Amino acid sequence: MDATRRATVVVLHGAERPPRMTAIEQGATVRYTTSHHLAEALPGADVLLVWDLRSTALGQVWPAANALRWVHAAAAGVGHLATPELIESEVVLTNARGIFDEPVAEYVLTVMLAFAKDLPTTMRLQQRRTWQKRETERLAGSSALIIGTGPIGRAIGRKLRAVGVAVSGAGQAARDCDPDFDSVVALTDLRSALPKHDHVIVALPLSPATTGLIDAHALRAMRPTARLVTIGRRGLIVTADLLDALDSGTISGAAIEVFADEPLSPSSPLWDMPNVLISPHMSGDVKGWRDELVRLFADNLARYTRGEPLLNVVDKRLYRR
Repeated sequence: MDATRRATVVVLHGAERPPRMTAIEQGATVRYTTSHHLAEALPGADVLLVWDLRSTALGQVWPAANALRWVHAAAAGVGHLATPELIESEVVLTNARGIFDEPVAEYVLTVMLAFAKDLPTTMRLQQRRTWQKRETERLAGSSALIIGTGPIGRAIGRKLRAVGVAVSGAGQAARDCDPDFDSVVALTDLRSALPKHDHVIVALPLSPATTGLIDAHALRAMRPTARLVTIGRRGLIVTADLLDALDSGTISGAAIEVFADEPLSPSSPLWDMPNVLISPHMSGDVKGWRDELVRLFADNLARYTRGEPLLNVVDKRLYRR
């Protein structure tokens, strides 16, 4: 593209706009909008920054995107944007891959340690001023299956291996040689791998092939002593099946970071289950994360205006139905 061209960027935001946009505003024409007014803002714009991670408005107003060439999601997951119109178009889709890898990996290690050391019970006993000694578990020597071998899954694998956990992965293709996993099974063979591990971590993006992947059949394949940790996109786990598995003792416990409907309803039985750890979709939200997201977009925008290859291009073929 002509290096002198000034990009027109639409920023789709929710209650908060992205911070520190001054440099971007100086180098591009920037239009800020919410989902309700996206159709009015898109005509003539060649770049869309999706800052509102819950918005599905693009698919509804796609005909207004008459000049769009590039969509950037300020998130690792892009399932909410993967409409047939975008997937089949020539528009390039990028994401914020890499920003959240280490924070999410730290979260997974934290909740696994919390379960192993029975911290939820310790905190409940402390609130009751009760001194009750107990035996706990070690992570070292246990095994984990990480479903999803992308950058976040790999960061999790490295953290777990560092504390002595044997780590396997489940990805698109099986392989025996991998720098971050002892072995990798194909997702098509997931059911046969689930009974072999003490911990199952779901770190997949949502796609037509992965929707509802962790259902009653998958949960029944896990060890009764196994625990589930989910940091993947909403829709990967069948919530009703998970509730039944936790209530019946089919699995030992779960740390849940992402829910099909957010925020989680106060009436959900999950809140009161002693074998469940709940966090409000915040495992990657560490201090400075918004600034990092803007810096990544600014870097990519500079590449775009110079006609250079963009970072973090998403393979849209994975989202074809």
